[in-house]
Amino acid sequence: MFPTLQILTILVVAVAMALALAHLLELPGKMRLSKEDYLTVQRIYYPGFTIGGVTEPIGVLLLLLLLVLTPANTVAFWLFAAAFAAMVVMHAVFWLLIQPVNNFWLKDVELKGLGAGFFSQDPFGGGQTAGKPDWTMLRDRWEWSHAARAALGLLAFILLVTAVAL
Repeated sequence: MFPTLQILTILVVAVAMALALAHLLELPGKMRLSKEDYLTVQRIYYPGFTIGGVTEPIGVLLLLLLLVLTPANTVAFWLFAAAFAAMVVMHAVFWLLIQPVNNFWLKDVELKGLGAGFFSQDPFGGGQTAGKPDWTMLRDRWEWSHAARAALGLLAFILLVTAVAL
């Protein structure tokens, strides 16, 4: 059962990492876009990335389960703990820095289904922006936050795979 849990966790964390890496790989091209083109391109992410994004909280929970089931006096335990921490921070970056920008981009867009429910969430009130912020500030926040998430996802994946390989 434990090897199955390890494999499942690797797969789930790999998907979460891959989504963040996809955003990072787009960054150089997207930074060259005009405001109109950038805002048009932004809409392609919804709802597809929303569906794939469910792997993040699942990955956090699976890593926590591995952590609980691993003896505390082992190297694997500390590697799982570090992978868990990286995934938690990765997920926090989404909610604290990216989701408020998503809400701002999508405030005038009529979404349906899962996307509508998900993008109505703003648990920390970060989407409440006074006035009309500079779009480049929002773009930079969104893009560089995804770059940080890609690094955290990659770190979590490497730590997880290393722990399993021991």
